[in-house]
Amino acid sequence: MALDPSFIGRSYPPTDPYEVGREKIREFAIAIGDANPAYTDAEAAKALGHQDVIAPPTFPFAIAFQAAGQVVEDPELGLDYSRVVHGDQKFRYSRPVRAGDRLTVAVTIDNIKSLAGNDVLTVRGEVADETGEHVVTAIMTLVARAACEAGE
Repeated sequence: MALDPSFIGRSYPPTDPYEVGREKIREFAIAIGDANPAYTDAEAAKALGHQDVIAPPTFPFAIAFQAAGQVVEDPELGLDYSRVVHGDQKFRYSRPVRAGDRLTVAVTIDNIKSLAGNDVLTVRGEVADETGEHVVTAIMTLVARAACEAGE
């Protein structure tokens, strides 16, 4: 069953603050295999003009995806998460994520469309620090694969 396009524009409350720690940044950088010293060495980050270590550009995915859980779990939307795959991810930055940031994410459904029987849902997460300053916009595309007919 196709998702209802009247949900386009629906927003959800901001998440509780997520405190970005140096160790989480270091672990993430190691996990993705990025040896940039600005991610692990405060002095290297300061030499580049940052206040502290910064996070790799894809770091906010984890908190944005968690916030998108509000959309996925919205019973009124009726998304079958067992059929969902992550289709695309984009980030638009105002500034890097830094150790010590306390970030919240407010999500909005930007688009719903049907392609070849699949539901394609675009969710935008606006990530802000505790002062309300915009840090990054995370835009994810989720694809709910069409159910196969019996016998196919």
